[in-house]
Amino acid sequence: MPEHNPAVEAAIMGELRLLDAEVRRSPERLGALLHPDFYEFGSSGRLWDRASVLAELTGKDVPGSRPLTASRMKGVQLAPDLVHLTFDTEEDSGRRVHRSSLWRRTEDGWRLYFHQGTPFRPDPE
Repeated sequence: MPEHNPAVEAAIMGELRLLDAEVRRSPERLGALLHPDFYEFGSSGRLWDRASVLAELTGKDVPGSRPLTASRMKGVQLAPDLVHLTFDTEEDSGRRVHRSSLWRRTEDGWRLYFHQGTPFRPDPE
């Protein structure tokens, strides 16, 4: 059984909040989870920064706000203030993405510092 790790659990809870469409549409709620220096290599290949993610996702119904199902989420604490998460997501459309996130502890709590998404197709059985 995996060891109880409050830092990993906090990062997982933050990541699950980020997957919530209501959080993604709220500039305040989304902004509270993103580190000031956040950046992302998106599954599209685009480089995103904090401002561009906030502008793209908040206040409108965009493809990125569709419900996502997360699976195989696990994490490891790399340093006292750094957690690495890996997981997969699947959209209602069937699109699947391997995801990797770095969460940093700040004075305001755990915040997403870096994210990368890589689309994949499941291996045929």
